[in-house]
Amino acid sequence: QVQLVESGGGSVQAGGSLRLSCAASRYPYSNYHVGWFRRAPGRAREGVASIGRGGSTTYADSVKGRFTISRDNAKNTLYLQINSLTPDDTALYYCAASQRSILLSQSLQEGKYDYWGQGTQVTVSS
Repeated sequence: QVQLVESGGGSVQAGGSLRLSCAASRYPYSNYHVGWFRRAPGRAREGVASIGRGGSTTYADSVKGRFTISRDNAKNTLYLQINSLTPDDTALYYCAASQRSILLSQSLQEGKYDYWGQGTQVTVSS
């Protein structure tokens, strides 16, 4: 099965930017629908962005215009560029992958994904 390892998290001030990475091992990323999720303190995990095999992307309304998901299949790596950070973005960010075909309308549902990384922490101070 695919193994996912996130990196790139950190502590930043509001308005700052970070780029999260998720490296996959064992299997080509190109075979998977992949996404980013986050869990803020005291809240349920939520989907923030996903990208399908063909490159179609989906974003949660709360991050549209600030977050950009991308994938480099040659490097087997998924990215999440996050700009204009606010304290509300503070969370543990996870990447996830699925070999199943996922409708874009369902691609931010965590139940559609089978493989998960351990997460990388993003903390935004005001």
